[in-house]
Amino acid sequence: MQKNLLSYIALMHLNAKERSGLLFALLGVFLFSLSLPMTKWALESFDPFLTATVRPIIACCVAIPVFAYLKIPRVPREYVRPMIFTAIGAVFGWPIFIALALQRTTATHVAVIASIMPLVTAIMAVIKTRKHVPLQFWFASLCGTAMLVLFAVTRGGDLHANLSADVLTLIAVLASSYCYVEGAELTKIMPGWQVISWVVIYTLPVCIVSSVIIWLRTHNDHPVTFHGVFGLIMIGISSMYLGFFAWYRGLRDVGTARGSQVQQLQALFTLGWAVLLLKEKVSALTLLTAVGVVLCVLWALSARSKNQSALGSN
Repeated sequence: MQKNLLSYIALMHLNAKERSGLLFALLGVFLFSLSLPMTKWALESFDPFLTATVRPIIACCVAIPVFAYLKIPRVPREYVRPMIFTAIGAVFGWPIFIALALQRTTATHVAVIASIMPLVTAIMAVIKTRKHVPLQFWFASLCGTAMLVLFAVTRGGDLHANLSADVLTLIAVLASSYCYVEGAELTKIMPGWQVISWVVIYTLPVCIVSSVIIWLRTHNDHPVTFHGVFGLIMIGISSMYLGFFAWYRGLRDVGTARGSQVQQLQALFTLGWAVLLLKEKVSALTLLTAVGVVLCVLWALSARSKNQSALGSN
């Protein structure tokens, strides 16, 4: 435990480029943390499926001009398939299921369940790469999962929570983690911001048609509010697109191992936004569970990182 603490304190001894990278990674997480509250706002005026299909359309309003100006080349044909798999999770899986979950419970409750995402991503990466990880990794994973199961079973002290919301959140987490793992392969051949740009561009035709159909069928059921419109624009520009610019820039400058640790703050940031913007109440159990899961994720990722370092030195 003391060694772990010292390793985190050592992160403070960074050069100018690394400090800049850490700030960019923090900015990315800051923008991502707005996703749940902004989606909650968007649901005031729009159908859950529409909040998902409009996201990439809004993001494309930024991506296409940037690509045209920089004259970015097309994606090589052999990488089209992983690009499509990445899009399934990033554009459809996470946005749809997380919006359906937020329809049924509070953003604070969803934030705690979703805080397991970095750990799920790490587990998927381990399974895909078939790399050996120490027993500590799996023990930490088990502890984090047990906390979430207990939180879900007891409803986290939230009278508005229900089991279906937890299941939908976990499906969203699986979809997002899967797209992270697939997308990570693509970042080996192109910058991460180009990956997310191509993802939204590839899905644009489907999203336009889907959005028109959904809006025609549901627009009379939802009153248009400032919060609803603002929330939809924010999840399209910030969560779906600009957040990735800062995030991938940060990982490039400070390194993935160090930068990814910042992501553990996302759940706590989201809880703060939920209180400030949505006026939700955070119970002691909710806060303790969020902190506990974050610590378990840090423990698991630390164990995995140490194992990779040991293998690299042999």
